[in-house]
Amino acid sequence: MTKIKFGTDGWRGILADDFTFDNVEKVVKAILAHVHFKGMGDKGLVVGYDTRFLGEKFAQLATKLANSWGINVYLTDKPTPTPVIAYGVKEKGAAGAIMFTASHNPPEYNGIKFIPHYAGPATLEITKDIEKHLHNPQDYTPQVEGQTTIYNPWLDYKRHLTSLLDLAKLKGLKVVVDPMHGAGAEYLPSLLEEVGCEVIKINTNKDPYFGGSLPEPNLEHLEGLVNKVKEHNAQLGLALDGDADRFGIVDHEGNYYVPNQLIPLLFQYLAEEDSTQNRVIRTVATTHLIDKMAAKLGYEVTETPVGFKYVGEAMEQGGVLIGGEESGGASIHGHIPEKDGILVDCLVALMVVKKGPLKEQWHGLLDEYGNFISKRLDLRVPEEKKESILNNLRENTPTEVAGLKVVSVNRIDGTKMLLEDNSSWVLFRPSGTEPLLRVYIESNCQETFDKIAQWAKDYLDVE
Repeated sequence: MTKIKFGTDGWRGILADDFTFDNVEKVVKAILAHVHFKGMGDKGLVVGYDTRFLGEKFAQLATKLANSWGINVYLTDKPTPTPVIAYGVKEKGAAGAIMFTASHNPPEYNGIKFIPHYAGPATLEITKDIEKHLHNPQDYTPQVEGQTTIYNPWLDYKRHLTSLLDLAKLKGLKVVVDPMHGAGAEYLPSLLEEVGCEVIKINTNKDPYFGGSLPEPNLEHLEGLVNKVKEHNAQLGLALDGDADRFGIVDHEGNYYVPNQLIPLLFQYLAEEDSTQNRVIRTVATTHLIDKMAAKLGYEVTETPVGFKYVGEAMEQGGVLIGGEESGGASIHGHIPEKDGILVDCLVALMVVKKGPLKEQWHGLLDEYGNFISKRLDLRVPEEKKESILNNLRENTPTEVAGLKVVSVNRIDGTKMLLEDNSSWVLFRPSGTEPLLRVYIESNCQETFDKIAQWAKDYLDVE
């Protein structure tokens, strides 16, 4: 059997290679066993899919298998965003959801994500239980087969979102929306039009090839959005990834804003709007600008490993204004503990309506808290060399980086070295799917940042 390995957010594979109907059946049965033997089968499951190849067929297979275990299914009637599916779990009081998506991966991939009853990413404990059932399969024959109901969770999600955010304030805003041919194509544009925005839409047709690009809303893949914002003199450009759980933002001048800029901006905006919460969550790879802001604004910062499942788990403990990660995921108080690109796009639009252009807001933040330069380097390292480098970092952690002393080491996820200037740090983490080491760097000085980046390349012996 092809080895099936769960990553930070479910199992993904290449279609017709390891992501086959046979392997999908094995994984779905393991999820069903988890649900059944935890005594939650009577609560039913939501089943959804995005715009990728064969998504609907895989969803139909999962539905048939769930019914054969006596589990009722709420099956979506069309490609649906992951956060909308997650909210459907909460709305229906279901045991969870089986979502077919490979998020922002290339077109040849598909994936399975299990969303448990609390409407957020599966914890490590849940994932291990599913893997246990995968490697030790069990069957079950119910007295009565489950039933299937066609379900559109969008109406429930939209009702929730419009109660959480005052979207009526967006009336008259001119925006360009780019769902990148993904599952958000029928959702975000229609929502904004309903509240009175002038919406210019691009890449809204269903295309499992994603226009020959990656459905990843970063600058490299948002040239079309940048150009349309400029062409139409729009006030904002809003993008989503393939399953609409990540966001991409372009301002009125066509400048792209990375999550390490937007999450602090949203933190400031939400802190002005809601004074009832006292915590903010960030991953180990996310900007420390959040920490500096939290110290001034009176918030506690919780640092988690990389992966929104850890952010979501921390949010479940309560008191959290916002939780986010540098890879483009965030959620807020009052929402589900799942990253949501639709939510963030709407929040940024509200923030711009209230506080003006993003450029002015960002410069104001830097004037108040100082400069922060953050970037991730993806450095190609042979798979056989990757583990030895990581072991060496753990066992022989450098005491100096680019001429700066290492004052503390954080091993919550990878090896993170904080430096003596009190603003610079570097984090080494492996990619779980590619022969890459991810190196995250932050500094308040461009010259120092460049020196750390060169030091990292020299340390890894790569160009």
